[in-house]
Amino acid sequence: MITEGLSFAGRVAIVTGGATGIGYATARQLARLGARVVICSRTAAELEAAAERIGAESGQRCLAVPTDVKDEAACIALVARTLAEFGRIDVLVNNAGGTRMGPLEAIPTRGWDSIFELNTKSTYLLTREAGRQMIAQQSGAIVNISSGAGVNGVRGGAHYSAAKAAVQMFTRVTAAEWGRFGIRANCVAAGAIASERVAQAWKVAGLDAAEMAKAIPLGRLGTPDDMANMIVFLASDAAAYISGETISVSGGPNIGGIDLG
Repeated sequence: MITEGLSFAGRVAIVTGGATGIGYATARQLARLGARVVICSRTAAELEAAAERIGAESGQRCLAVPTDVKDEAACIALVARTLAEFGRIDVLVNNAGGTRMGPLEAIPTRGWDSIFELNTKSTYLLTREAGRQMIAQQSGAIVNISSGAGVNGVRGGAHYSAAKAAVQMFTRVTAAEWGRFGIRANCVAAGAIASERVAQAWKVAGLDAAEMAKAIPLGRLGTPDDMANMIVFLASDAAAYISGETISVSGGPNIGGIDLG
């Protein structure tokens, strides 16, 4: 039954970018379903507060580990701390990411590299480190977070689009190589998800949220929980025969054609 497959009792999950937005919503859901969760981000105070809320609400232990996912040593330390505290890793959610938009001709080399470090290299580092433990266990589920930019591209985000497309292919190859160890890897591509920070960024950029919603077939912006629902499903036994896929959570396709309005 699907409800039985959604239990995470006895399992340990790492969620990067877990203090806010999609990461926080995902960690919260995993804890509610019985997982012990390790969350990381760079801001220690914010991270500790999030872990305390998740633990109090779920009754499960939620461990906060301040981590810069662009730093290889920090990623290795995060996995080592998780194993020291809990002895295993069953779920890895590579959620940390982001970008600064700009025209292609104005993107500096360091800016390009930084976006790949945050969105792509961090995913590789943590998958590699957590994956070694999952291989030893002969089980595990990895969910990487991409974006509609990685599926369709976005003008003003050549670096971000390329980095997220790379995450999607990395996910597919991970699934192909590690399936024999009982490890699944999938990717979720986010559409217009109005987390608090993203909504603020849209406002600063002069984007009208109401107008953005009109372009979405379902007529609304997404929420962090919309993303978390899919992430948790893909990490669960209910998705036991799904691996190597990228699934969009976007409210429907934006396509051309005649006006049916």
